[in-house]
Amino acid sequence: MPAADTSTAPADQKLKPLYPSLSSWVSTHFVPMYRRTLGGEFRWCAQWWHHGEAISRLTALWYAWEAMRLQGATGMALWYRDHLDHQLPVLLGPRGPFYQCTENEHLTPHEARVDPAPAGWLAPDQGPFAATEA
Repeated sequence: MPAADTSTAPADQKLKPLYPSLSSWVSTHFVPMYRRTLGGEFRWCAQWWHHGEAISRLTALWYAWEAMRLQGATGMALWYRDHLDHQLPVLLGPRGPFYQCTENEHLTPHEARVDPAPAGWLAPDQGPFAATEA
């Protein structure tokens, strides 16, 4: 059994992530651990880093995983329930960020067109970030 850590280093120096980057977490933990038969219900793109939504969802999963692995007891069970079990079907789903790709072929996702709202269309005092007059 390892000896207890009795160093006097600040807490933020002791709690380093197990994986140094999102890429390392995805390639050495996520993909090997949470494998699914691909095609049909489950999709994956080997060039996952080309998909903004995938980057966002995988980053959220990685951050939560790093935090919850340190909780001990039920930390990882809660991570599965509250994070992975929700994100996995969306991430790998047939209408998720990889829906046009196969494991062997990346297709650039089609982005929806956005037209700017006409000047004055949205009143300047709408929304939480609207400027106020002094």
